[in-house]
Amino acid sequence: MKGLFKKLLGDKPGTPPAEPIIIVSGLPRSGTSMMMKMLTAGGVPPLTDKLRAADRDNPEGYFEFERVKQLDKGDTAWLPDAQGKVVKVISALLPHLPPQYTYQVIFVRRHMTEILASQRKMLVHRGEDPNKMDDAQMAAVFEKHIQQIDLWLRKQPNIELLYIHYSDIMADPQTAASCLQSFLGRDLDEQGMIATVDPTLYRNRSAAVAA
Repeated sequence: MKGLFKKLLGDKPGTPPAEPIIIVSGLPRSGTSMMMKMLTAGGVPPLTDKLRAADRDNPEGYFEFERVKQLDKGDTAWLPDAQGKVVKVISALLPHLPPQYTYQVIFVRRHMTEILASQRKMLVHRGEDPNKMDDAQMAAVFEKHIQQIDLWLRKQPNIELLYIHYSDIMADPQTAASCLQSFLGRDLDEQGMIATVDPTLYRNRSAAVAA
């Protein structure tokens, strides 16, 4: 399991540490909804509003909280309620998280070919033109974005960071569950997390995409 841990700075002496906000992040279609489901099954309360219904692209649900999408517009009043919980935040919005909170960020990586293939299928399902997106250009944009976000995350003293790869989770959910429990420092239901990993939903794996 390829992971990266970046430790939080200690709290000031004499002040009880606040519970960190657990953030699940990554590019769109990278497996963040699956990670939310795993953590929820493990016993971490999710911050969601269930406004976005499950569909054929995410049959298990999206686990989203709509107000997150307003982070770049200054809507941060909901963050105190997120302490001790897990919430999904796309990678582009991470720099808008206010620095007065501590965060444990679980960043889901996935093969770029799989992400692009999944996005194309979503466009088809929505009745949109999948060819409006040039794969090479989009891949370049995404890769540059990942590099920039990685540099930003590593510089934040209030963020603890774990990278985890979608294909690693699918190949070995038990190791993934153990890794998550170690990173979060919580007594999680590992078997519950493992049970949520459904290999039949890995529909855009690299070998199949390339075939």
